Amino acid sequence: MKAIVYDQYGPPDVLQFREITIPTPADNEVLVKVRAASVNPLDWHFMRGEPWFIRLMIGIRKPNEIRLGVDVAGVVEAIGRNVTQFKLGDAVFGVCRGAFAEFVCANEDKLTMMPANLSFEQAAAVPVAAITALQGLRDKGRIKPGQKVLIDGASGGVGTFAIQIAKSFRTEVTAVCSTRNLDRARSLGADHLIDYTREDFTRNGQSYDLILAANAYHSIFDYRRSLNLNGICVKSGGGSASLQAMLSESLLSLMLSLFRNKKICGIIAKLTKKDLVFLKDLLEAGKIVSVIDRSYPLSDTAEAIRYLEQGHAQGKVVLTVERI
Repeated sequence: MKAIVYDQYGPPDVLQFREITIPTPADNEVLVKVRAASVNPLDWHFMRGEPWFIRLMIGIRKPNEIRLGVDVAGVVEAIGRNVTQFKLGDAVFGVCRGAFAEFVCANEDKLTMMPANLSFEQAAAVPVAAITALQGLRDKGRIKPGQKVLIDGASGGVGTFAIQIAKSFRTEVTAVCSTRNLDRARSLGADHLIDYTREDFTRNGQSYDLILAANAYHSIFDYRRSLNLNGICVKSGGGSASLQAMLSESLLSLMLSLFRNKKICGIIAKLTKKDLVFLKDLLEAGKIVSVIDRSYPLSDTAEAIRYLEQGHAQGKVVLTVERI
């Protein structure tokens, strides 16, 4: 089979599209014939080995796992002997290791059935971005009906899902994005729009019960200024800051939260079956939709990641795999 692999850290040029062996599913795994995958910032951080502490997890000098990709959608091709949730031919989506390939093995607890009203590309766009938005708003942000919620970075993968998920909790949503993305944010359900090229939401006198900072480029003090008493800001992005800067900011956030009635925290999504099923139900009901900016063939993964790294994607960037 063909797959995207990399033997060293670096820019997209280190990625190779080459032939490797089709994997064999373990007892609790299924073999998926991949029809689509999607690209996340996590992928290019792994590709570059940046920030450097990532290398403590995946290899100091070179990656221990040579395949990239997490989000996947496809068809079950084979099943392990202990698998009970799927059968051959099922259309599924979820997460796995090495999704940028023609075939992947995935734990059955990391997949769920694909909604009939979605294409493979739309399904592949969901897992990491939507679960990050869901857990950031619900678990870290403690979202409640009637709250005023602001989504900073509302046009990217996490942000487009966050608008819709926040609205599904019956909140009043303000979306912050650039001029070209205002109409899209409105179409996704945002009640109020702020064009960050013309207005700084941290200095306009407005305050919110919950802020999800999908692009956390403002300072902790800026976000705190925009929170109501007992408000929460959840940061899910903001570039590849140094480890020292990230630790310093986390410590400062913790100290400020101890002494004041405003909380700043981060979110690292944990991919769970329960949340995949929750999102599947929202997708089937039409309460959330995938926003796809660009689609690339698997062989052009380097170009897809290069585009995502520019930071201007309007929604998700997906990879398609031709039928074998």
